Amino acid sequence: MAKSISFTKRTLISKANSTMVISTGIAAFVFVFSLVASKALFSQASYQNKVISQKKTALSTLKSDISAVDTLKTSYKSFVDTPRNVLGGNPTGVADLDGDNAKIVLDALPSKYDFPALSTSLEKLITGQGLEIQSITGTDDALGQVNTSATPTPVPMIFQVRVSGSYDSIKNLLSVFERSIRPIQVKKVEIDSAAQGGNMVAIIDAQTYYQPEKNLNIKTEVVQ
Repeated sequence: MAKSISFTKRTLISKANSTMVISTGIAAFVFVFSLVASKALFSQASYQNKVISQKKTALSTLKSDISAVDTLKTSYKSFVDTPRNVLGGNPTGVADLDGDNAKIVLDALPSKYDFPALSTSLEKLITGQGLEIQSITGTDDALGQVNTSATPTPVPMIFQVRVSGSYDSIKNLLSVFERSIRPIQVKKVEIDSAAQGGNMVAIIDAQTYYQPEKNLNIKTEVVQ
């Protein structure tokens, strides 16, 4: 009888130990699973908060840009729709001083390096003073120039003209360069007064400018 009782106690203790081990294992599994799940939920919540924050920032920027567009349109209309342009010419005319203000500004500071167009403009200014063009030289390097920039600044375009004519005509040309709507900076002038035919020869080293278009730099950002 004693042996039977002893065997029964050992069986109960063994079952109790097994139950405790299983319970401890289940509890440990639930604890570890809770930690992993909590970390995943926290990471997901943090990511969603970042996304919401970025969306709010983008929305605020968009609203500001839309408001700026309306202001810009009003300012542009006021700048262009004037009875006389900034040069005193007719906004709808085709004479030298005519054209609306927007066209005049673009002519004054082009957005692209275009030496052939510059050469054509110089020819018109020179022949308008009764001078003979002997040469117009410069670098036609449109492909090697920057045409867009996030922070555009004026870029020099260096050129040289060689003309012949009277002293007064050469002086007038320098004055025209100075008053030109397109900024022209004269760097050096050489005059040969011993030229044949009673004319003088002037070699003028100068530079004008162009300014690359502004790059809006619109991009897509990945939230991490």
